[in-house]
Amino acid sequence: MSDLRETAARLIDRWIVQRIPPRVLKPIGFVAFTLVTTLLLGGEFLRTRTENYREGDIIRATIIAPADITAPDERETERRRAAAIEAVRPVWRYEPQRAASGAQRFRAAWQDLQRQATEPKRNETDAEPVWAGEGGDRVARSIIAHRFDMATLDRLVRLLREVNDGYVYDDGDADKLRPEIRLIDGRTGAQTIISTASMRLRPLSGARQALRSRINSALDGWSSEEREAMVAALVPLLTPTLVFDPQATEVARREALASVPPAVITLKRNQVIAREGDTVTDRVLAQLEAVRTYAATQRRSHHFIGLFVIIAALYLTAWRFVQKRSASTSFALSPERAFMLLALSVIVQTVLMRVGFLVADSLGSQNLHPPVNDPTLWTFSIPFASAALLVAILVDTQLAFLTGLITALFAGLLAPNGMLMTFYALTSSSAAIYGIRRYRERQSVTIAGLFAGAVNAVMAVAVMLAAQQPLTLNACLLAVACGAASGLLTTIFTSGGLPINESLFGILTDVKLLELSNADLPILSQLAMRAPGTNQHSHAVSQLAEDACRAIGANALLARIGALYHDIGKLARPEMFVENQTCENPHDRLPPAQSARILIHHITYGLHLAKEIGLPKQIADFIPQHHGTRTLHFFLRKAQAEAAPGETVDEALFRYPGPKPQSKEAAVMMLADSCEAAVRSLAHPDPENIRVIVGRIFDAVVSDGQLDECDLSLRELNKIKEAITHSLIAIYHPRVDYPDFNAPAEALSRASLDAGRATVYEKPSQVPISKGGEVEDEAVPRSLF
Repeated sequence: MSDLRETAARLIDRWIVQRIPPRVLKPIGFVAFTLVTTLLLGGEFLRTRTENYREGDIIRATIIAPADITAPDERETERRRAAAIEAVRPVWRYEPQRAASGAQRFRAAWQDLQRQATEPKRNETDAEPVWAGEGGDRVARSIIAHRFDMATLDRLVRLLREVNDGYVYDDGDADKLRPEIRLIDGRTGAQTIISTASMRLRPLSGARQALRSRINSALDGWSSEEREAMVAALVPLLTPTLVFDPQATEVARREALASVPPAVITLKRNQVIAREGDTVTDRVLAQLEAVRTYAATQRRSHHFIGLFVIIAALYLTAWRFVQKRSASTSFALSPERAFMLLALSVIVQTVLMRVGFLVADSLGSQNLHPPVNDPTLWTFSIPFASAALLVAILVDTQLAFLTGLITALFAGLLAPNGMLMTFYALTSSSAAIYGIRRYRERQSVTIAGLFAGAVNAVMAVAVMLAAQQPLTLNACLLAVACGAASGLLTTIFTSGGLPINESLFGILTDVKLLELSNADLPILSQLAMRAPGTNQHSHAVSQLAEDACRAIGANALLARIGALYHDIGKLARPEMFVENQTCENPHDRLPPAQSARILIHHITYGLHLAKEIGLPKQIADFIPQHHGTRTLHFFLRKAQAEAAPGETVDEALFRYPGPKPQSKEAAVMMLADSCEAAVRSLAHPDPENIRVIVGRIFDAVVSDGQLDECDLSLRELNKIKEAITHSLIAIYHPRVDYPDFNAPAEALSRASLDAGRATVYEKPSQVPISKGGEVEDEAVPRSLF
């Protein structure tokens, strides 16, 4: 992650920072943040949310027309068009000639059969007479059996004409009939409007049944088989005389639709569309649709500009607050980066809220039964406090409260119940901010989320009371459950965003610092095994630095962890440093320049290790800054003494690369490092000697200008001195004397030296403290002791 951050930083620096002047880059970034937020909120400026309502719902808040609106009423227009189509009379054609045609075909078939029967046969192989109509051979046999009775023929033709006379329609067109129809006479083309109730309309099936009955009655003396044969011949000749005309009917319908004028909805500014508690009707839905269409299409530029100015004002207020807050409080970020974190958190929170409201609307619309069909209850589960909690952990609680206030205002713009949801979101953010307290454990986020969830559950019921929603048991349980879910989602989103923002902005949280203090980490384990003296020195310095930082209100945890890593560069050659030496000092055999180069190398190697293990920059900065730009004074003097006459010794070879301490914590680290090493070198670290040696080091560091680039005041410097002094006195307090068990002081000193402790000095004045306040035991030949 650190490599990714460095790559991104290089790309941003190369393509943006280096190409755009800072005075231009800041306004561009400000406008970009404002523009993105405006686009996210842009669709919700007009508060009418028609998608929340269906016919039969109850209006939750009075709805007022925002402007003079004239819009087509699609619902009413469709209703009118449907009514116009329904009013069109279907067109039918009356064609009586179709009945005469059937009778003529029957008579012609009868006469043809008679002709065949009366013609003389030339031989016995001539065929029998064939019936040319419907019914087949049995019809021919029946007619021949009754000797072609002409009276029967006339009677059957008359029956066919009588039954087929009038208005006979096909059964398949029965659904096309209306109380009134338009009738076109097929003979003359005349059109008339007739009432079907006053006409003798007969379906074709009914006419055929009537013809069958009359044939059976008319053919006395005929057998049943002969009667059935005549029915089979005559019934198929019945045809509808009343025929539906679909083409003419469609033309009439198109003409009717063309004559329907579009319906129009007209609303006046501030006209009440529906009052709270009213039932949603179809007319109300049409008016709400008109307002929504107006909001989506009309005066979009006015809406966008107004919203852009409002959001810009909020961001400008936040920027001024960040500047003022950073001047009075020490932030882990620069004001610009702190504002960027705030703005990005607000934007991501706005995305979460917008998605949350869409999901709530969807859940409400997919359910039919209360209370789960109320989207307002589902909105209580949105994690409104995520951005505020994130800023509280990474930057500052007051800045987090401002973040919560801004996101709450945006929630009011997005929510259907406006101001009530603003209060709910603001309370949720406040509960999360003041529930986090000190972020020393990962579970602190979970505790803050649970606390916010408990507050949200109470506030959800309060919002229902204020909105006068029905307080049923199921509704209350759903609201409480959604409020608790909001707290859990706040924990999830905040926990997910923490490592991303820690890496993106290079922020060191207390939890991250505590993770770095784990002695089982590979680098610290190597330091303990390969350089035990350095490891012990680092832990002692960490305690001194923590106590001193706590005394002046600086970041004590940062100083403590920085002290653990400040000398990791000594892993390159641990035996070259006095705290890791047993008896012999390797520097006694080396030229001063080489010794200086070895000692200074632990800074560059430490920075290399820090980069290799991904150590945060704030911790890595302690490595070069705890030495500042001080010189290895005693090695320099030794080199000058050994130089040939006229030879000039380059002082730069004996100077640490720096920089000087840039923060209070780094300055405290420098002072604690030198004081611990000096006191450890004393043979008798009693309170008087400790005060003398600490005073010498402080005076040397200040006079060398090593604290010129940090913002320590003289009052704070005195507090640091007292804190370090008291801590050292506590560490080196005298033991109770036990008779016959205490060795003489000389033996202790000798034993300590033989055991490999750092070189000891009887008096504070003997300790080799350089002009920069640094102890250079390595420069003192061990043979002197």
